[in-house]
Amino acid sequence: MRVAQKVAVVTGGGAGIGAALATALAAAGARVVVSDIDETAALAVSARINAEHPGATVGSGADAADTADIHALIALAEREFGPVDLYFANAGITGAPGLDVDERAWDQSLAVNLRAHIRAARILVPQWLERGEGYFVSTASAAGLLTQIGSATYSVSKHAAVGFAEWLSVTYGDQGVGVSCLCPMGVNTALLYEGRDSGDPLGAAATRAVVGAGEVLEPAEVAEIVLESIAAEQFLILPHPQVLEMYRNKGADYDRWLRGMRRYQAALLAETR
Repeated sequence: MRVAQKVAVVTGGGAGIGAALATALAAAGARVVVSDIDETAALAVSARINAEHPGATVGSGADAADTADIHALIALAEREFGPVDLYFANAGITGAPGLDVDERAWDQSLAVNLRAHIRAARILVPQWLERGEGYFVSTASAAGLLTQIGSATYSVSKHAAVGFAEWLSVTYGDQGVGVSCLCPMGVNTALLYEGRDSGDPLGAAATRAVVGAGEVLEPAEVAEIVLESIAAEQFLILPHPQVLEMYRNKGADYDRWLRGMRRYQAALLAETR
């Protein structure tokens, strides 16, 4: 999949990885709908990109988990640029730390981090099968392969996002539908520091765990890696290569890995007290 002259939708495009993806796509010659629940942010990112690449993007406010809004984004892309070739299900939320999280918070995390992907795929995949080409990029997390200290809602929903991306690839990968799943560790975005700023020791431990596990990358670095991986039609995108070794160690001896994670969490909590 080459992105030049392709039409892309990027959710969560108002900041962070999403804004960087939209910028990189436009620079590579794609035409992009920049979407965010914060419409002002989406429009600002679109305007900034268009200043350098005139007419390359259009911004829109939308809830990435709302089916009607997804339909509206796809319709906007078709009106402005043509049929959607690539969909970046990038919007995400962290979720509160601990077990005492109410049903509404669980529903919100599962809606944004998982069901948003499912709802977009249900609309786009039939179109792509008919056309013989399309590409779905799921932004999950290293937490979807390993786990997340602190937030159960984040860890569980990101595991599910990885599982859905796998299923899409297995089911439609031989029918022209490309799928990639982005699983970074620390990226320098507001999302990374929400745990630290939550006032909850478990949340602070979550941020310390991610920051301490490897280099904190800039969103633009991640976006560059994503575009390279799409060109290679690579499923698992790991901006932090050490995640693969961690994942192998987890699978090689699950009980040992769990014991190690419990010790690591205890040490992090001791540091935050």
